[in-house]
Amino acid sequence: TGIVGSAGLLPTIEAIKLGKDIALANKETLISGGPVINPLVEKHGINMLPADSEHSAIFQCLQGVPPGGLRRIILTASGGAFRDLSKDELFQMCEEDSAAVQKKATTHPNWDMGAKITLDSATMMNKGLEVIEAHYLFGASYEDIDIVIHPQSIVHSMVETQDTSCIAQLGWADMRLPIVYSVSWPHRLKMPYKPLNLAEIGSLTFKAPDREKYPCIQLAYDAGKMGGTMTAVLNAANEAANEMFREDVGLGFLDIPKLIEGAMEAHKEDFKDKDVTLDDILSCDAWAREYVAEETKSVTKQALIL
Repeated sequence: TGIVGSAGLLPTIEAIKLGKDIALANKETLISGGPVINPLVEKHGINMLPADSEHSAIFQCLQGVPPGGLRRIILTASGGAFRDLSKDELFQMCEEDSAAVQKKATTHPNWDMGAKITLDSATMMNKGLEVIEAHYLFGASYEDIDIVIHPQSIVHSMVETQDTSCIAQLGWADMRLPIVYSVSWPHRLKMPYKPLNLAEIGSLTFKAPDREKYPCIQLAYDAGKMGGTMTAVLNAANEAANEMFREDVGLGFLDIPKLIEGAMEAHKEDFKDKDVTLDDILSCDAWAREYVAEETKSVTKQALIL
């Protein structure tokens, strides 16, 4: 399933009910519907295998790791369009040249991706969503899932085992490999891709993300730890804010996390974490989109007044 956004939720559910194995490229399906999807996967006895780069890497690294052997998941991130700017430089750019920010936010430095995912990478919400997906796919607690910025996008993610060994999956920035592995597992097919050449790469670098520069990361961790319907609200609010930013209605780059946080805070009154149904998820999804749409009108109106 590769439909972008939570639109992939219902088709994926129907495929599971028909007993079809799922190659999951759509992370929003699990983020919104994890409380419903995981029980269905278990009930129908199907395989749900990750087809996106990072989670495929984790899945590959876990081959041969015994039950209970996983200690920590380390998700790598390119850092997105603003990775070379400091927090202060980014915030100043947002204040002084919003048009340049919008153009840069929708251009990815490493990957050729769709507009929605490229902007998610710039806010690093994409990585926050992947943290939640990793929790649902691999059962790791949020305290045991870390993010590290790796600008070269060669190490696609790592796992740490209980004895502190780290196992990483490396490859060029090419989505064909994780897709092929998701549909051919447990086999390894011979493919005509360019082999990895570490000498050609020269060096690999890593650094921790600045959560003040990228507030969406913390929002995702907070929503994930709450669980229940909160992750559906996080995802829907992000999709709505992302779309409105790209439509150039006057929404600023830094307004995106503010709108998401506002939706999460407002949802606490109706939050549900037990016996979550598909109707609950769809209702929360619709509510969050409406919330962001209404709040965006206020934000853009204030900007026009100023």
